[in-house]
Amino acid sequence: MDVQKLRSHFPALAEGAAHFDGAGGSQTADVVGDAVRDTLLSAISNRNDVTRSERRAEEIVVQARAALADLLDADPGGVVFGRSMTALTFEFSRTLAKTWRPGDEVVVSRLDHDANVRPWVIAAEAAGVTVRWIDFDPETGEIEDVRGHLSERTRLVALTGASNLIGTKPDLRPVADAVHAVGGLFYVDAVHLTAHAPVSLAYFGADFLACSPYKFFGPHCGVVAAAPELLEELHPDKLAPSSDAVPERFELGTLPYELMAGVTAAIDFIAGIAPGAAAHRRDRLVASMTETAAHEDALRARIEAELNGIGGVTLWSRAAERTPTLLMTFAEHDAADAYPFLADLGINAPAGSFYGYEPARRLGLGAAGGLRIGLAPYTSEEDVDRLLDGLKAFLNR
Repeated sequence: MDVQKLRSHFPALAEGAAHFDGAGGSQTADVVGDAVRDTLLSAISNRNDVTRSERRAEEIVVQARAALADLLDADPGGVVFGRSMTALTFEFSRTLAKTWRPGDEVVVSRLDHDANVRPWVIAAEAAGVTVRWIDFDPETGEIEDVRGHLSERTRLVALTGASNLIGTKPDLRPVADAVHAVGGLFYVDAVHLTAHAPVSLAYFGADFLACSPYKFFGPHCGVVAAAPELLEELHPDKLAPSSDAVPERFELGTLPYELMAGVTAAIDFIAGIAPGAAAHRRDRLVASMTETAAHEDALRARIEAELNGIGGVTLWSRAAERTPTLLMTFAEHDAADAYPFLADLGINAPAGSFYGYEPARRLGLGAAGGLRIGLAPYTSEEDVDRLLDGLKAFLNR
């Protein structure tokens, strides 16, 4: 992969920092900023088909849904936009909870970001529904067999596609099959996964797939994809005159047209990373994400090999299948001290638990968490050199 060519599209990198903070949000591609600016400065109105500005708004929405459908292997008619993945998950939890009854069960995971835990726990408590917990092995990072937590009372299972704290990628399809076998729904948080691998609503067998475009070069917003037929069965709270059509019934207020234009630009940019001229954007996206994953994994392997040879470093990212995201702690130093030390060297690698509240507790790290190294497609060998030199300098203080 031509990393230098890729990096040339990220103006933020010209500031000189080595960014290992992509797990919290990537840097933004120039074409995304251009799309946002152009949309904000164009004539635009509420969606309709009468004036040119109305038609422009409608076209932006249609294009964004189509782009996300290609990225997520979903139906554009089932793509829902919202303020954030967290906000959307709260909305869906409240809507689904209307269908739950006391004695029903909801299953969540100790591996997940709290955005795919707390909304379901709160909704379950309000509905008088039992909450069951999927655990994971702190030594391996692998989740336990989900089937032991399912029954004919299971209404929903919420599980991450990849842990934002330690990178573990659960095998989603067997979980989906088991959930559907007992009549439940499967809600997948793919926020962290979508930035690092091809994703597919259909292949994973998920009923809902959530992501955040700002993790993959785009603007700050959230998305949930589902089958339109499933969304037709759900009735969220909404204003009386607002549309009851799917997916609009789930989108509160006027849509952020400039952000949606930025999302389309981000997805088109990703589709152009890998060389090739496949006719379908979905095929180009899969090729690009496969290529960037190979690049990121090679850098991750190099970092792991170096750090495993240094005493006093514990790497908590150990699953067989994982994203290029490393959580580490140090025997004789606080991870919180490494954060500003590296920052002074122009290396952005934050410390904490990053809303991975449950996994940080399960690992025994608590709110302090650890130092998180998150690679991105624009991470270079030179960035890794700087990181490794900085970590060695920190450990040898």
